[in-house]
Amino acid sequence: MTIKHDRNFDDLFDRFDSKIYDTVKGEWRLRLLKEDLAQFVSASPLDVWDAGCGQGQISLWLAEQGHQLTLCDLSEKMLNTAKVNFEQANITANFYQQLAQSLATELPQFDLVICHAVLEWLSEPISSLQMIIDKVKPNGYLSLLFYNRNAMVYSNVLKGGWRLPPILNDSYIGKGNKLTPPNPQFPHEIIDVIHHAGFTVETHTGVRIFNDYMSQQARDNSDQAVLFELEHKYCRMPVYRDMGRYIHLLLKRQI
Repeated sequence: MTIKHDRNFDDLFDRFDSKIYDTVKGEWRLRLLKEDLAQFVSASPLDVWDAGCGQGQISLWLAEQGHQLTLCDLSEKMLNTAKVNFEQANITANFYQQLAQSLATELPQFDLVICHAVLEWLSEPISSLQMIIDKVKPNGYLSLLFYNRNAMVYSNVLKGGWRLPPILNDSYIGKGNKLTPPNPQFPHEIIDVIHHAGFTVETHTGVRIFNDYMSQQARDNSDQAVLFELEHKYCRMPVYRDMGRYIHLLLKRQI
């Protein structure tokens, strides 16, 4: 029997830094996240847990608004980078090198829980999500960003050839390069889980709804500013939003 483990990114730290964080695509993701979380800029100080913080960009931005942050990540390199970023900004926070779902058993509830680009790397995404969202206070918020299985299916079918049979029989899950998450999630399934847990959807955004389906030639022949204007225009519209490479949901707990 194969034992599955949650992904530790220490061995891929440099590739993540160059391929995701330090790119226009990464900048665009951060821009949309900040738009979706804009209501917290002027909010009274909140207790916030970043469950799987990576390099802590969103956490630092929230801390700069006066909120108290608790951050965790399994990757020592990612967490150390987040610590350095906070130190350079002269802002204090609580840091834990630990799996979010294991740390959840030790933490209180929070006004806002952030879980960005984590689920798709976990061996048990749904059960882990349920442990994480239990840390949201009644009337508190969950900011959930995840790799979209719709986009993985669609982009591979568009490429055709040998990719079609694996998509047809679902054997594509867990395959691909090291930066391709093994457990992408369908938005409708995640929303169903969230609704059953007593959350309502406040904001539903697709991240990169056009860009990632375009050929390199098409992107090279396009005005990037115009392309991202189009992304922005349609990213929260039904149908288009569910085709984003990532899905961001801002959710409020009712019970």
